[in-house]
Amino acid sequence: MILDDSINHEKISNMTLPELKELCRELRRCILNTVSENGGHLASNLGTVELTAALHFVFDVKEDRIVWDVGHQAYAHKLLTGRYSEFSTLRSLNGISGFTRRKESTADAFISGHSSTSISAAFGIASAMRLQGRRGSVAAVIGDGALTGGMAYEGLNNAGKSKAPLVVILNDNAMSISKSTGALALYLAHIRSTKKYYCAKEHVKSLLSAVPVVGDKLERTIRTAKGLIKDAIYDSSNMFENFGFQYIGPVNGHDLEDLIEALQVAKIMRRPCVVHVFTTKGKGWKPAEENPGEYHAVTKKSSASSGETFTEAFGRELERIGKSDSRVCGVTAAMKYATGMNYFKNACPERFFDVGIAEQHAVTFAAGLAVEGMLPVFAVYSTFLQRGFDQIVHDCAIENTHVTLAVDRAGFTGEDGETHQGIFDAAMLASIPNTTVFSPASAEELRLCLSEALYNTDGIAAVRYPKGGESGSVEPSVSWDWSGKRGGTLALSYGRLSANITAAAREASQRGEPVDWLRLVRISPIPEEALRTSLSYKRVVFFEEGILQGGIGERFGAALLEMGYSGGFEVVGVDGQFVPAGTVAQQLELFGLDRASMVARLTNLPGGNHAT
Repeated sequence: MILDDSINHEKISNMTLPELKELCRELRRCILNTVSENGGHLASNLGTVELTAALHFVFDVKEDRIVWDVGHQAYAHKLLTGRYSEFSTLRSLNGISGFTRRKESTADAFISGHSSTSISAAFGIASAMRLQGRRGSVAAVIGDGALTGGMAYEGLNNAGKSKAPLVVILNDNAMSISKSTGALALYLAHIRSTKKYYCAKEHVKSLLSAVPVVGDKLERTIRTAKGLIKDAIYDSSNMFENFGFQYIGPVNGHDLEDLIEALQVAKIMRRPCVVHVFTTKGKGWKPAEENPGEYHAVTKKSSASSGETFTEAFGRELERIGKSDSRVCGVTAAMKYATGMNYFKNACPERFFDVGIAEQHAVTFAAGLAVEGMLPVFAVYSTFLQRGFDQIVHDCAIENTHVTLAVDRAGFTGEDGETHQGIFDAAMLASIPNTTVFSPASAEELRLCLSEALYNTDGIAAVRYPKGGESGSVEPSVSWDWSGKRGGTLALSYGRLSANITAAAREASQRGEPVDWLRLVRISPIPEEALRTSLSYKRVVFFEEGILQGGIGERFGAALLEMGYSGGFEVVGVDGQFVPAGTVAQQLELFGLDRASMVARLTNLPGGNHAT
């Protein structure tokens, strides 16, 4: 057994090729076993095992830095940096994260979770190291999918003009190259990627430059001729070289010798360089190799959803609407299956648009569709919608452009941790004029809200819904619902928590004074009738699966005060902190939003005093 907590660069860099191959086998076994139990990203991690081993063979994280884009493919990196014994706690409460975290290990150079950030972060780190007189190199690992995000090109544009020792590893697991071009490209790549070739090229260049009078001209002529020939027969590297990067590749991402050689060459250059690596998602496990999409993210055994999920309900309903209305368009940012857009795509392919990992572009593209009379629906995870905030304000809201946002994974999302919780969208969207936000509590209510958003709402219309399925039955509405007046305390919430407040109000009533409930479906603008109904209560407790500052509960309380309310008002939710990884049930309990905590709060029992 090679893999343990003591594994590090010094040990890896002294391994023989057979030992490195055995290390890769052990990494794959550990990843497969852990993800099968805990859930997580499987295919991408199996595909980067050799690349990660080669990175840690060449780069020493004590002096060098490795930045992972998105970070969902960094499991092997964690195992090679002292976290083997902790790996069984992956994506669990108080365990290690499914993404890179600086607070978790000094080997994690930068936080990850969202896409297309690695090049900018790595260039910043390299610049800081240069200013401090440190000799370390920085590697940024970015996938071909993340390269569709505009921020990656902003980073390339800025870094390419520098002399920073920055190595960008393009992990390409999707691009296809025709047979003849591919064979030629691989041959040329092998020549250009060897240390012998690079050193010989630099040696010839220095010799030519030293020749009196004709040396510089001859060196420039040879360089120009080489460039013309390369452009004519193999121009896939032009984009990166035009940005100012040296290009190495493509390299077989599962050949350790080739990978190590290419990375060593790139590190020796001490200048911006792209190493183009081909990998196979799911490598080493046949089911994942044959169907990498299905095994991209694996659900934890104990948390697999039964019944229809909100995502499926949305996808099926949009498919139904799309078949009957040729104005409806579906937009996704490289998440066709994850957002349920695959149903619409199959039914209405000519009106389906996958824009890549480019949420900002997606919002403005949807606005462009809208101004010419189409009805665009942009399906996106709550956490990724944050990236399109300026476009929502500037390109949609100011001129009341009618775009529908299907905001998936709203609220707590479980094991993915701080970077993926949907706790900001309600406050964010509620702060924007000309924006209506619905938060349905059931699949049927989602269907009603989607129709209301498309056909009876002006400006931006957002329908937000959680991960998984509904947790209880409700009477469907597109505005608000109320138990009726029986007592002096009102429990209030929206979305997934609707089932919890109705059950908690009923249980609290059985323990003492009657407690009524009110649930919002349209959370912004807040229905005035709901506010007027709440004025008659001595005590109002608002439970919110989101941030308190600027949230719906805070807005509800402020509106009551403006209407002259003089009773007691409390808000329970996420107060000034990020939500750690854990199950959704654990997260609800942590913030006092589970049914037991609600009952304790409503009856003023010990244990009910959570974040308020």
